[in-house]
Amino acid sequence: MPNGWIVLDKPLGMGSTQAVAAAKRNLRAAGHGKVKVGHGGTLDPLATGVLPIAVGEATKLAGRLLDATKEYAFTIAFGTETDTLDAEGEVVTRSQRRPPFAAIAAILPSFVGEIEQVPPAFSALKIDGQRAYRRARSGEAVEMAARCVTIHSLALANARNEEAPLSAFATTRGRPDPYDPAAPLELAEQVTLVACVSKGTYIRSLARDIAHALGTCGHVVFLRRLKAGPFSEAQAISLDRLNDLGNGAPIEEILLPMRAGLDDIPALSLTPDEAGAVRQGRTLSGLAREDGTYWAQAGDIPVALMQVENGEARVLRGFNLSNHDVAE
Repeated sequence: MPNGWIVLDKPLGMGSTQAVAAAKRNLRAAGHGKVKVGHGGTLDPLATGVLPIAVGEATKLAGRLLDATKEYAFTIAFGTETDTLDAEGEVVTRSQRRPPFAAIAAILPSFVGEIEQVPPAFSALKIDGQRAYRRARSGEAVEMAARCVTIHSLALANARNEEAPLSAFATTRGRPDPYDPAAPLELAEQVTLVACVSKGTYIRSLARDIAHALGTCGHVVFLRRLKAGPFSEAQAISLDRLNDLGNGAPIEEILLPMRAGLDDIPALSLTPDEAGAVRQGRTLSGLAREDGTYWAQAGDIPVALMQVENGEARVLRGFNLSNHDVAE
């Protein structure tokens, strides 16, 4: 029974559910018909990039990735805003204003840290038990409540050398900031940014708010996930590579080990007796470890995800693994 991670470089146009179905189909073709499969965080069909797919016992860790920090590259096209805030929607606002690259660079720090963000009306969030996008598609005016998210970092994908304006709003209508209108400024039709964000952050909303802060409007025309928790582009495989599994490729060339999904937390080595106790769900006492989350292992075998508090470790999630179940 395989246990581990398939990190798919999800192609444009494929939904996360379709990606999981493709993994299941190829695992069945490879002779692993009964294995559990799930993904570690939805990625929209119009987005590409890192989609971790949990296999077997790794599905017990998929929920951790929903809370994990993620990194995206995204391109904002200025001058039009759509109802979906991406290239799929209908244009609802237009503007002739284009921000200079220097103004974009200057405004980005104001979006770093904890910010209030209004999610898109076309999102999977529920309002009175119904998905917001379903209400929006039916023509209903959907009011989304603002919520707090964290932007850990936000920067231009390619650093530029323009001098910063006297203010981030130097060319924004209504602002009294002094600037030289005769000075040459390179205006941006589009800009590509890289953001590291907390769970619950909508990149489409971030793009909208950046455009508004620059005195114009905009929408996302390109979105790629670069990282999801401990997984990065370097570990991702193409859909064709995944399909090779169903055509006889060794699973060891496709599947990452369980511990790959735990590389962002410290390990806790167990003795055989301790491992037996943990497998029974018992608490370990007298540990000289700092408080926090650990993955407990017996040799190279993950035994459980554990929480240490005041020298005691309790089981958060236990794994049913033996030497034969661990991908190398």
